[in-house]
Amino acid sequence: MKTSENTILITGGGSGIGRELAVRLQAQGNIVIVTGRRLEALQTTVAGQDNMHAFALDVDDPQAITAFAKQIIKQFPQINVLINNAGIMRYDDLSTQADLSDAQAQITTNLLGTIRVTNAFVDHLKAQSDAIIVSVSSGLAFVPRADAAVYSATKAAVHVYTQCLRQQLAGLVEVIELVPPAVQTELTPGQSEREGYQPLHAFIGEVMDLLNEQPTPSEIVVERARLQRLAEREGRFAQVFDRINANAAQQRR
Repeated sequence: MKTSENTILITGGGSGIGRELAVRLQAQGNIVIVTGRRLEALQTTVAGQDNMHAFALDVDDPQAITAFAKQIIKQFPQINVLINNAGIMRYDDLSTQADLSDAQAQITTNLLGTIRVTNAFVDHLKAQSDAIIVSVSSGLAFVPRADAAVYSATKAAVHVYTQCLRQQLAGLVEVIELVPPAVQTELTPGQSEREGYQPLHAFIGEVMDLLNEQPTPSEIVVERARLQRLAEREGRFAQVFDRINANAAQQRR
């Protein structure tokens, strides 16, 4: 991945990982476009920054994605990097019948949002030099948290989708998967201050170091995410699963 002179679109750029990536990538000499549901949050991200632009987009809306892609490609024809970062996380109780609206919302945003935004930009990206698609999955794609079953499942699906996308776009577009561990963001209430989660700035620092490697790894896995990413490969899945879910149970108390 080129470190500078890219034009980068980041979904979910109004907070957390998306916002910090946007700021760091802009500082390296890239044009950065951030999107999200709340324009006010996006404007906070770009405030006072050159070469940063904010546009509202709800990735749950297929028609909005199609219209947005046409607008952005017309306004920024040099766009060559797409970072699919938008996501939501909800806790769920699978032990009893429940309202599935949260499950549906997570599938729509996390999985279908990634697929739909990629689909809207893929033909344009194939025609660009140094084109990149980044999908943000999660350590929970590899060792799930039982009380976030649907979230974990959507991120496992993003992982599989990204592997298939990489194979199909080989030689045309570089495809990278970013695998965060538990990071101090507001993905869930109170998470930005939760003890034991990786501080956001430390996480982004590691991510930027890996993105700037030449060649860039096909998977961006910071040190804290390696526990989950490698658990099954190293025969530690059951041990790591029990550890993660014991910690989750303690958080709920």
